[in-house]
Amino acid sequence: MSADVLLQVHALQAGYRGRVVLHGIDLSLSRGEVLCLLGPNGSGKTTLFRTLLGLLPPQSGRVELLGRPLASWSRAAFARHVGYVPQAHEAMFAFTAEDIVLMGRAARIDAFATPSRYDREVARHCLHALGIGALAQRLYPTLSGGEQQLVLIARALAQEPVLLLMDEPTASLDFGNQLRVLEQIARLRADGLSILLTTHQPAQALQCADRVALLARGRLQAAGAPRETATAGRLAALYGVPEAAIAAALPGPHAA
Repeated sequence: MSADVLLQVHALQAGYRGRVVLHGIDLSLSRGEVLCLLGPNGSGKTTLFRTLLGLLPPQSGRVELLGRPLASWSRAAFARHVGYVPQAHEAMFAFTAEDIVLMGRAARIDAFATPSRYDREVARHCLHALGIGALAQRLYPTLSGGEQQLVLIARALAQEPVLLLMDEPTASLDFGNQLRVLEQIARLRADGLSILLTTHQPAQALQCADRVALLARGRLQAAGAPRETATAGRLAALYGVPEAAIAAALPGPHAA
């Protein structure tokens, strides 16, 4: 495996007891690259993410992080390398934004230890880096959806990962907040972070991704450069809608 390849998925078969969901998945993610996964509901995106997070063991094939099988990583070491941003998060208690971000330092803190001054500085730095430093002492439940999503990204960054997994990071956000999140994804890529994200909006993949992968019925349909892969014809087949409707929704010219 090339030294530039951070994540390698080869011939992956995965799923749940008695049911195979993913069939023969081959994917790779290089350092400083954004890979966007497109696919309809039920295509296997969630199963793939659960497998990449080590929550589901592969039934066959392999997943490697930095050249090592995923199963060989301890949970603590894995959390120091891989950050995860879910679609949404409902805080059970009224934590401040800074406290939420500070939770991301758990992977860097010894068991039973309390966060140090340095840990709090990292948390504040991550908030400021995303342009939301002023929200540090605001209660998380009082923030807008876009602000909450940026706080979750800051929490993942506080782990100081090399890889970020983002599950539909713009879901349920208004247009302005979607743009803010996409801007931060572009900035993180420029800083050298590798990102694998899912979205239901192909236009976003064209805007922020270096490569796009199309997933349907648990099988990889295509992967490559965004405008060569996410064509109107392929997306129409992927989502089961007329090609003309896809072409009208995408920016710029798109061949079938």
